Amino acid sequence: MSSSAAPPRQGKEKKGMDRVLYKVKTVFHRKGGSSRKAASSSAVLAPAPVPIIQPPAPPARRAPEYEGATRIPRIQVHEERAKKLGARFGLEIKPSEWHSSEGEVLRVDKPVRMRIHRECHRCNSRFGTGNVCPSCRHTRCRQCARYPDKQTEADRQANRDRMEALIQKHKDMAPIIPSYDYAPQIVLTRPRKASTQDLVYKGRPRMRVRRYCHVCETLIGPHANQTRTCENCGHKRCADCPRQPDNKKSYPYGYPHDEPGSVFKGVFACHECKTKFDPQAEDGVQCSNCAHTKCSECPRLKPRKVEPEPDPAVLESLRLRMAELQTSES
Repeated sequence: MSSSAAPPRQGKEKKGMDRVLYKVKTVFHRKGGSSRKAASSSAVLAPAPVPIIQPPAPPARRAPEYEGATRIPRIQVHEERAKKLGARFGLEIKPSEWHSSEGEVLRVDKPVRMRIHRECHRCNSRFGTGNVCPSCRHTRCRQCARYPDKQTEADRQANRDRMEALIQKHKDMAPIIPSYDYAPQIVLTRPRKASTQDLVYKGRPRMRVRRYCHVCETLIGPHANQTRTCENCGHKRCADCPRQPDNKKSYPYGYPHDEPGSVFKGVFACHECKTKFDPQAEDGVQCSNCAHTKCSECPRLKPRKVEPEPDPAVLESLRLRMAELQTSES
């Protein structure tokens, strides 16, 4: 396409006024043609937008409605399960951190059913799902045993009464559940006769243990400048310092944290066979087990509390008594 004017018509050439009018018509014709061409070119260059056709949305599926079903929140089901698990295993479970708790669920309440077993009265075989015995092909009849037995209305009422009595018994004799709260402790007091201050019950009585220095017979207090040292003479507490009350049966090797004394130096053991020497044994005494002579390498047994050994006389009297009982029975 070109914007050049069309070739002049062949024929009689126009002159004068007709020629002027012809030129004016040609000018107007060119302007209208150029505008129409521009509009047509713009229409070609700018294509029309294609409409987007979206597929129709599928209809929402409705959950089927079941007979006897009720809608409950899902969080309620999770809370019930978490409570049961916590009561059984002692755990603290948060349902929100366990599963998704959004939405609802359907719950169907069904009556409790009891499984009934029947046995053939001919061969004592148990029936299956059918009414024919799998062993002897006997058809089930009224003589075939039924477990559990069929209950009458009186039996059902007796079971209800028994259950109500059991529930009431559990309520009346409920177990004592410990409380872990920080409630104030109950203090038991009793008025004192001599002064205004009341006596406070502190549970099991404890015995006060006192140690005295065997050099100056001064009480060795627990609040001294140096622990386990006499404040009067500076003597270090040893195995010879008396103890009140005395408990040498439980501490045959000496009391803990005591130094060896001049009288009681402690109990030593053989370093070869670990056999104990007598408490008053001196160096050079032979071991009763391996005949080793007590030397400086034999260690001293650590002072500790031990269970007192039974008295041989008591054991012998007990043995004789058991022997008398056996002879009397025979």
